[in-house]
Amino acid sequence: MSAQPLLQVSGLRVDFGRTRAVRDVDLEILEGETLGLVGESGCGKSTLGRALVRVTEPTGGTIHYRGLDITRLSGTVFRRTRAELQMVFQDPFGSLNPRRRVADIIAEPLRRARGMSRAAARPVVDDLLDQVGLGREAGERRPHEFSGGQRQRVGIARALAPSPRFVVADEPVSALDVSIQAQVVNLLADLIRDRGLTMLFISHDLGVVRHIADRIAVMYLGQIIEIADRDAFFAGPAHPYSEALLSSVPTVSRAPARERIELTGEPPDPADPPAGCAFHPRCRYAIDTCRTSPPPLRPLPGGRSVRCHLPLLEEVTT
Repeated sequence: MSAQPLLQVSGLRVDFGRTRAVRDVDLEILEGETLGLVGESGCGKSTLGRALVRVTEPTGGTIHYRGLDITRLSGTVFRRTRAELQMVFQDPFGSLNPRRRVADIIAEPLRRARGMSRAAARPVVDDLLDQVGLGREAGERRPHEFSGGQRQRVGIARALAPSPRFVVADEPVSALDVSIQAQVVNLLADLIRDRGLTMLFISHDLGVVRHIADRIAVMYLGQIIEIADRDAFFAGPAHPYSEALLSSVPTVSRAPARERIELTGEPPDPADPPAGCAFHPRCRYAIDTCRTSPPPLRPLPGGRSVRCHLPLLEEVTT
């Protein structure tokens, strides 16, 4: 895996009226890696993912893709660059036009990004249908004729059509039956390997993320609060919120089970976040400093970063 960042995000904000859904996110995604983004529903995961590919427009901050600030792009240059940044959506039915044939759905980004005719695009479409395990005869059918897992494979084929370098997969298996989830995750893992893709994989399911991600980023109330290598993260979290998330994951190993940590209260209102650390009203370790001073995202030894005054691991570096 390359150590060079493909995406560099600085101070990214997304506001919806008074609600700041994404708050000053700084993030690097390395070329060739899969970064898993986890957190409770409503924490801003999907909004961040959509902002990275400008499906949702950022309110502030910058996104550099291969050194180019794509938040400032428009017109032809933006459309050409945008073809390299694609998204697989959570709802495989709602994201597909029910009136169009699957072949036309997959070919649409080829026509837009490359100006290909329907005839020229068809061999590419057939190849993609084979790659996602549907077979080229599926191109003549419409989305309602497929199961949920098959529709998600269509969505994956559509995202891959313009040969992207970066893909956001937004809860791609959460709407599927458990028996189908593993098949789709394994398909994504194979495509990442075979195509050398860089991916942001968004999920609330830590078990799925553990299977596919190289690093883990944890989000809470619009902020990244911890980033760590996958194995280091699952061996021991640094943020109290991450500790609570991991405590809810069942284990089948012989290692002692983690203490189950029940978070009290509900996540704060994004339109009226608490002073100090956003997590302090639900944190069992909170001290006075946590209630008054927002902690920065700071480095820990081993390449981990944490937004906490009292990280659960070693002291932060200065």
